[in-house]
Amino acid sequence: MFEWSIKAEDGAARAGEFHTPHGVIETPVFVPVGTQATVKATTPAQLEELGATLVLSNTYHLFLRPGDELVAQMGGLHQFMQWHKPMLTDSGGFQVFSLSNTRKIDPDGVTFKSHIDGSMKRLTPESSIAIQENLGADIIMAFDECADPLDHTYSQEAMERTHLWAQRCLDAKKRDDQALFGIVQGGIFEDLRTESAQVISSMGFPGHAIGGLSVGEGKADMYRTIEVVNAVLPKDKPRYLMGVGTPEDLIEGVLRGIDIFDCVLPTRLARHNTAMTNFGRLNLMNAAFARDERPIDEECQCYTCRTFSRAYLRHLIVAKEMLAATLLSIHNLHTLLELARNLRRAILAGNLNTFADQALAKLGIARIPEVHP
Repeated sequence: MFEWSIKAEDGAARAGEFHTPHGVIETPVFVPVGTQATVKATTPAQLEELGATLVLSNTYHLFLRPGDELVAQMGGLHQFMQWHKPMLTDSGGFQVFSLSNTRKIDPDGVTFKSHIDGSMKRLTPESSIAIQENLGADIIMAFDECADPLDHTYSQEAMERTHLWAQRCLDAKKRDDQALFGIVQGGIFEDLRTESAQVISSMGFPGHAIGGLSVGEGKADMYRTIEVVNAVLPKDKPRYLMGVGTPEDLIEGVLRGIDIFDCVLPTRLARHNTAMTNFGRLNLMNAAFARDERPIDEECQCYTCRTFSRAYLRHLIVAKEMLAATLLSIHNLHTLLELARNLRRAILAGNLNTFADQALAKLGIARIPEVHP
């Protein structure tokens, strides 16, 4: 039911296919984030037109509202939100651990205060799996602890808890139509990341994720950590870098062997009047765009760029029209989805390094050399 195959390699980079009950995911792939069973400001039909093949929804938020049991009664997440291609749910761990002032960790799980109504809730490895089985995504995630990446002592404690919880997630899983991915933790510390990658990869998960990055460490530390982990993780399973999604991160991540990326950034920037382009970001609130007849990006073929001018988009923003967020979300999502597709094409063609250098040069960003090329 779940099958991973590599179609081409270029250095550490891979062009792969991951088969799921709801379709094939071609990698490298960028995953739009639909936190509350919706990718903000876009419809499923628009996502399909953009060529999205995998969408992420959030276990923590759906557990609190409307409740995973309600979603199950409505036919599962695919039916509930009318997205019929592959779907991924995270475990809820990152959101719980970001509530640093309102949660308590113990060996069994986490007790936390709901951000909606202040009521006390609890997540354990077993309940996270049960919730994700109710939601019914194709790919589900083990319950982990995301620690401060710069604190070695805390990172080690969180990593050890993550390993224990990963086994409990495996033991709790009942459905065979969902692929459970394990998560590697350990901050930016080579010894911890190596140990975590060894432990997690020994457990028999069909795919592996790298968690706890892009949470305060610098880019060089993040890329070095990816190299450390991917040197240990098996090549014959997909690799997912969680919560990372700038254009340069996609490029540098793929060069280091990452297959799957997700991030809220494209739709969040859209709601703050910012367009992502192949040459950097544009704040369309800027008065310089008031009479600009050009599209956001003249190289872009998304619906927004084929149809509307920067001047019109700025007008929508100034007038506080909701359409602004939709049109900018369409464009920003297209930018990352198309970048991932172009990275795949470059791997298949054997010219990834040339493509990466040219794409980073357009962005005005220097390539960060691999520590272990």
